[in-house]
Amino acid sequence: MVLQCDPLSAFSERLYFTSFPHPAPNPALLNKRCNDPDNRPKIRTRSRSGMASSAGDETASYYYFTIDDQLLYLSFFQDWGPLNMAQVYRACILIHELLEDADLSEHRIVLYSSDDPRRKANAALLMALYVLIVQRRLPWDAFQPIAEVEFMPFRDAGRGPSDFNLNIQDCIWGIWKAMQNGLCDMNDFDVEDYEFYEKVENGDWNWITPNFIAFASPVDTAWIKTQKEKEKEPVPGTTLYSAAPPTKSLALQRKLPTPFLNCLEYFEKRNVKLVIRLNTQLYDREVFLDRGIDHLELYFDDGTNPTDEITRLFIETVDKIVEAGGAIAVHCKAGLGRTGTLIGAYLIWKYGFTANEVIAFMRIVRPGSVVGPQQQYMYLKQLEWSKWAAADEIQRLQAQMAEPAPLVTPATPPAETDEEFNNKMDTTPPPSTSMTHPPVTPSRHIAAATAHAKAIATPGQPRKTPRTKRVAREALEDSDLEDEANDVLPPMVDEPSNRPKITAKGGTTSTNGRSIPPASAPRPTRVTRSGIAGSSRANPPPPSPAKSTGRQQPPNKIPRLATTKTTTAAKAAVRQKPVPVPPVNRKNAASPIPSRLPTLIPKRPGATLTDVVAEGSRKASQSDAWMKDHAAAVVVPANKDARPGLRKAKKRRSSFSAADVVA
Repeated sequence: MVLQCDPLSAFSERLYFTSFPHPAPNPALLNKRCNDPDNRPKIRTRSRSGMASSAGDETASYYYFTIDDQLLYLSFFQDWGPLNMAQVYRACILIHELLEDADLSEHRIVLYSSDDPRRKANAALLMALYVLIVQRRLPWDAFQPIAEVEFMPFRDAGRGPSDFNLNIQDCIWGIWKAMQNGLCDMNDFDVEDYEFYEKVENGDWNWITPNFIAFASPVDTAWIKTQKEKEKEPVPGTTLYSAAPPTKSLALQRKLPTPFLNCLEYFEKRNVKLVIRLNTQLYDREVFLDRGIDHLELYFDDGTNPTDEITRLFIETVDKIVEAGGAIAVHCKAGLGRTGTLIGAYLIWKYGFTANEVIAFMRIVRPGSVVGPQQQYMYLKQLEWSKWAAADEIQRLQAQMAEPAPLVTPATPPAETDEEFNNKMDTTPPPSTSMTHPPVTPSRHIAAATAHAKAIATPGQPRKTPRTKRVAREALEDSDLEDEANDVLPPMVDEPSNRPKITAKGGTTSTNGRSIPPASAPRPTRVTRSGIAGSSRANPPPPSPAKSTGRQQPPNKIPRLATTKTTTAAKAAVRQKPVPVPPVNRKNAASPIPSRLPTLIPKRPGATLTDVVAEGSRKASQSDAWMKDHAAAVVVPANKDARPGLRKAKKRRSSFSAADVVA
């Protein structure tokens, strides 16, 4: 048998996902023949670095399992996913039990499905959510193994073609943000409670967050029959009814339907403070008021979108209860469309979800939430709701700043008695004319450092004047200072009185008696004060004898020095020379720009992303007790003949009908 499956997507060293042509083969048959040398499956790229294989791929053993026939999505109309939270819970425990099975410790675990687009997308999402929830992987790491695989997008529970699609990434990020904000904790999740109360005969409700319950409208047929004659069309608007003290009501005297009674008893035990009704009246509100639960009417038509006034009132009302630690139960007819829209608006306003993320999260917690045009409405309104949140936060901060600070009265010490005052005077030393307090002096550390600094001799200034320049300066000091003060060269007039005389030694003598060297001898350059004042350096050197051109350097022009290591040009060249930079270890180096993305585990200063993931895995092993405590109720334990498998769960029904979808 030759395996005709897609290349395996590696989520870890022991966890893989793939798909087979429909219908998928039996897992017993696969596990019997898959370990032949000719049936080695291909593995997709393991990491972003491009590694296509690892050591042991040629000799590894594989164990295949599937959930296609065990975890099924029960659609309302044309919707088909994602799977609900109870199914995610069961899949996580099953995968964990397979990884912990001692008989499979040397095997690689492969979750496979048929290539049916619906089953393939649901199975791949379960694997990604396991990696996200149990192994504490980051959202992009959980999606990366299947990033190259094409999946069919999820759609709403409506009729007709889908014009708003959700993908696997939306579901991953929706669960991630819920975990970040404490809205989804598997340790507090009760799978039996979830699967019991989601059934229509038991109440048809789900916890969306720890503060919100979405449920279908209770129906009291007896009350509807009595109200048939005086029933009127509901007036759009809002009416808030406060909880009244318990009274004997006709609704309490008769027997209510079982789902309604379950709802009343459950809400009373779980600290539900308010019930919000969005649909027409199908029960008497006094039933909730008599049990101390407030009731709010926020009616708008089925399949439509709420107005800004209704949305604003909903957010302001429920936020006060959420901040106080209470719970709110919201319902329309089926508890899906209108209910999911308003709860999603609050989650966007409160926690910063995007429309796609919050719809995906609510559909995992309560399948079918947000239907038809309500999806586009949330997508278009998400930015406006975020602006509401920013404006409300600014107003809250301004209100806090406007409040006057509480006045703190200084505590006055008690007055001293005469006895205490006399005792104090007796122990006080007599005043002295000498200084009783030492003068304020610097710290001994400062004084020691100052003395040490003064003891260091001042380094001598390096001599930068060239030798030829120093010779010219010494010759100038020995010359007559009177001519230097006048700063005037002798006139070169061809007169007998001014004509120089040639001496016997070959030199010349001027009229004032100064000896002039012969023309063949090198003559030092005459440096004037104007030349010295106009230069930042001392006297310039004369031209080199070897490079002399026979012309004297002008007195006021200083010759440019040759480029040396001390010149400005040389220093500039040194600055422009590239300085070698030591190589940076990118693997262990912390990112200079902190990430704005939320993290499940707070980062320590200087901690890398690898450290965060490692710490998350360590804490996950300590906090994920739910996988072991409730494994017996979800998974059949392994035995000699079979590996762990899922237990059968009762299928749910829903009160959702065609009336809840507006074409």
